Amino acid sequence: MGFLLSKPMDANFKKQQEFMLHNSRLQMERQILMQNQMRERQMAMQVAWSREILKYFGAFFTVVTVGLTVGAIKRKKPFLLAPIVPLGCIFAYQVDSAYGTLIYRIRGEAESIMTSEHDRLDLPYGTPTFDSIEKARRARSSLASFLEK
Repeated sequence: MGFLLSKPMDANFKKQQEFMLHNSRLQMERQILMQNQMRERQMAMQVAWSREILKYFGAFFTVVTVGLTVGAIKRKKPFLLAPIVPLGCIFAYQVDSAYGTLIYRIRGEAESIMTSEHDRLDLPYGTPTFDSIEKARRARSSLASFLEK
């Protein structure tokens, strides 16, 4: 009698396991897609931020360059043009960051680090495990209950 009931239960159990596996796979795919969309939005915000900063710095650079050039010509002191060089480097970086290929070069360098220098990316004490997280949680919760008393 038990054999007659166990066979359909085993089939149901197997179907339930397959359903749970499919469901967890779907959930993971959705989570990966969501995280990627969040990353893309953050990157877009960074590029937009760079472009906004460029507008303000571009205006500042223009005013300073014109002012220093006029001052150097009027006073016949060419050393007044010296600050234009470092400001020009900063301006070039801002332009590259906002409209140039800086992000592609950074991504390429990051990919190179991930493939050839992966040891630099290791976390201290290795990757967190369930046991290490649970141990820290228990320590914190016992500390909290101790402090409440």
